[in-house]
Amino acid sequence: MNHADNLRLAEKGAWISIITYLTLSIIKLWIATWGNSLALRADGLNNTTDVIASIAVLIGLRISQKPPDENHRYGHYRAETVASLFAAFIMMFIGIQVIYDTVRKFITFEVEEPSMLTAWTALGSAVIMLIVYLYNLRLSKRLHSQALFSVAQDNRSDALVSIGAFIGIMGAQFGIYWLDPLTGTLVGLIICKTAFDIFKDATLTLTDAFDEEELALIKKTIADVSEVERVVDVKGRIHGSQALLELTILVDADLTVEHSHKITERIEKYLAKKHGVTHAHIHLEPFYEGLKEDSAENQRS
Repeated sequence: MNHADNLRLAEKGAWISIITYLTLSIIKLWIATWGNSLALRADGLNNTTDVIASIAVLIGLRISQKPPDENHRYGHYRAETVASLFAAFIMMFIGIQVIYDTVRKFITFEVEEPSMLTAWTALGSAVIMLIVYLYNLRLSKRLHSQALFSVAQDNRSDALVSIGAFIGIMGAQFGIYWLDPLTGTLVGLIICKTAFDIFKDATLTLTDAFDEEELALIKKTIADVSEVERVVDVKGRIHGSQALLELTILVDADLTVEHSHKITERIEKYLAKKHGVTHAHIHLEPFYEGLKEDSAENQRS
């Protein structure tokens, strides 16, 4: 399966989230208004932000499928990351708004006992979102899609938010009326926390950060190739859902160009099989037997 097929499958996950969020947000906001639940209203607003965020991710996935052009020689894959960043800003804005509304009503004592229907609505929503989360999580790992992984994390947060809303509403049924607006405030904080996590991951990717432990494993994989005398340098960056590597290795100086080329092909196959890396720029340098490490590295051509 090629990368374009992966992106189309990732779109499917985004569409499932959009349809689910849109349906749940309409139901929650309507029942919350009728049943006087601040927690369920906050949960419904949370799903509204998720609709917007998922649409942003979907647009990013669509743009990512565009072929390389004169201005984007590496393709448009980072559109996924930009979409995640945009989604984070929207979620943070709504999260702050939810916190403001629930805290204001709590301070002014604008609190009423919520209907039991709002509790069952929150619980049912939690179950649905948990199913969507598990589906998108498996799909994002299979496709190595950062944007879809962000959607999956949001799905999980929404399931937890709905469980919290259910607990808050149930508490209000037993006379603890402040528990409903308190839960609404916690929902807002969770929205902001999720937004920050997505923002952090997106900015790390856009600034070419790469997991050091993964780089160490990649370096070990390359060093295990019999013809590789030494791994001088390994650099990596994320381009959308793809990892791009730049490698510098030392091989026997007496090898032919053809033999050296076969070594790079073998390394590329290992990287694809063990680490899912399909794009690697491999630079070969001569290794001279008997020279010290520093001298060998200075023999670069």
